[in-house]
Amino acid sequence: MFETAEKRFDKFVCDNYDMGDDRVRRKVEHTHWVVKMAEYICDDLGIGGEDRELARLIALLHDIGRFPQAKELGSFREDTNKFDHAEAGVKILFDNGFIREFTEDDKDDGIIRLAIENHSRYKLNEAGLTDRELLHCRLIRDADKTDNFRVKSVADIYSMANVTQNELENSLISDNILDDFFSEKLILSKDRKTPADIWVSYIAFIFDFNFTGGLKYIKEHNYINILVNRFYFKNSDTRQKMELIRRAALDYIDGRTADTR
Repeated sequence: MFETAEKRFDKFVCDNYDMGDDRVRRKVEHTHWVVKMAEYICDDLGIGGEDRELARLIALLHDIGRFPQAKELGSFREDTNKFDHAEAGVKILFDNGFIREFTEDDKDDGIIRLAIENHSRYKLNEAGLTDRELLHCRLIRDADKTDNFRVKSVADIYSMANVTQNELENSLISDNILDDFFSEKLILSKDRKTPADIWVSYIAFIFDFNFTGGLKYIKEHNYINILVNRFYFKNSDTRQKMELIRRAALDYIDGRTADTR
């Protein structure tokens, strides 16, 4: 049962990591929110039964590798050269059979492994995946990105991006980042040059949704406007570009959610 797995997850974190550490606490919160987002997307798609329960379990376990990252590096910032949290999560779960504490049946182990390995990659390599593997790899990516909009709306900017609010609000948006955004492309970390580029790259997550459930949730909770309005950009050119980004993002979501899933 999922409730048993959820209790085991919470015990794993409490027994091994400092719940007084804000980073750990926020990651636990994110995990439980991603479970809710997986449920929301499944409901939107009409997915029930075993696949809904599997989606919930994958969501519960998708970031289990983040906790040793916090302990070893003191940060969740992206640097897979130092630490790949998806790979770490797979090792925690599968190297010594820890996965059996979350599910007694091993028939879905391959899907769980694939989904966790692929949830944070820039692009999902779909070659050779079965329809069910593809479903769950896509679903966890969407559920994770959906909650990232909530996270970006409330989390401290320095903890997310290693920049101060003042640095962000005084920065410019690079032309290549604006071009990528208006081309409806997910933005690569290596292409970002300024703090404002980083913020735009978060909004560009909308271009990597497989299903429309997450986009519907983002629209219902006004996250595009919340993210654009969260900081006051001092440079008039940056403000004008952010308004163009706002309009393009809202129009894109309206278009994706109008008639289809």
